[in-house]
Amino acid sequence: MAMEAEAVSPQELALADTDINWDRLDKWRFHMIGAVLFTVQQGLLHPTALVKTRMQVAQSVSSSGSSGFKVFSHVLKRDGVVGLYRGFGTSAIGSLPGRVLHLTSLEVSKHMMMKYTQGLDMLPEVTRVGIANGVAGMFSNLVSCVYFVPLDVICQRLMVQGLPGTINCNGALDITRKVVKAEGIRGLYRGFGLTVVTQSPASALWWGVYGAAQHIMWRSLGYGDDEREKRPSHMKMVTVQASAGMVAGACSSVITTPIDTIKTRLQVMDDYDGVGGRPSIVKTTKILLKEDGWWGLYRGFGPRFLNMSLYGTTMIVTYELIKRLSVKKKE
Repeated sequence: MAMEAEAVSPQELALADTDINWDRLDKWRFHMIGAVLFTVQQGLLHPTALVKTRMQVAQSVSSSGSSGFKVFSHVLKRDGVVGLYRGFGTSAIGSLPGRVLHLTSLEVSKHMMMKYTQGLDMLPEVTRVGIANGVAGMFSNLVSCVYFVPLDVICQRLMVQGLPGTINCNGALDITRKVVKAEGIRGLYRGFGLTVVTQSPASALWWGVYGAAQHIMWRSLGYGDDEREKRPSHMKMVTVQASAGMVAGACSSVITTPIDTIKTRLQVMDDYDGVGGRPSIVKTTKILLKEDGWWGLYRGFGPRFLNMSLYGTTMIVTYELIKRLSVKKKE
């Protein structure tokens, strides 16, 4: 999959339309179309994120209902459809600047890594693609965490309003004010270190698996070697990219759910053991293990697996569509 138009291999020529590099994009159109389509995608998946968060924060699996379906039904019965979208407005609007930061750092770093790895002839092409995508995913996550962690803290607190151990607030601004008043700015960065340490490798894993899986799929379908003029149909392109995204999302959810559970509790709970004090990673983990054993670390795994698998599929299809719609017009 080529990132450069010059000096490319036959394989890269065959796959040129499946991987559009940063230089070929109209940046303004890229970010504007991305803002609209990613907000729609986020809206479709928000209920699964809400269910996952509530399952992770509940003081025990038995007290909240052990299945995601029960939590979903409870929220829907008590609050209606609106209840499934708690925190969505704040998340959708607040994510816009973060998406610009994330997408720009992702594309620029991937472009640079593809140029660099082209000189590593001793590595198989699928390995080079995986490494380039993985490094880009890790770097973009590191950059965007500075923006997204405070937003996550606020949105997750909106999602769990009314659960034991949480403080009732009147909207995002009220949450921000109360958190800053109680803990200062660092309160908005609860779980930041844990997020960086875990999500950056997870992002590297996601993008690395996606890049490698997509490359293997294209090669298995015969797009490579000497077939310079062969181009995949739009339907085949979407199918391959969606499949690779689903594989990447599923792999990532299995590996990262325990850390995500700890991080979510750390970010939203204030006094879930009745003794007060600022929660810590060790304290949060011990409470989870005490409540439900090792399975407690996989609270919300079903909704998270569904969320990340669907997210991986829809995100990458949306992302690749945005890139194709944003290609600069030839003069």
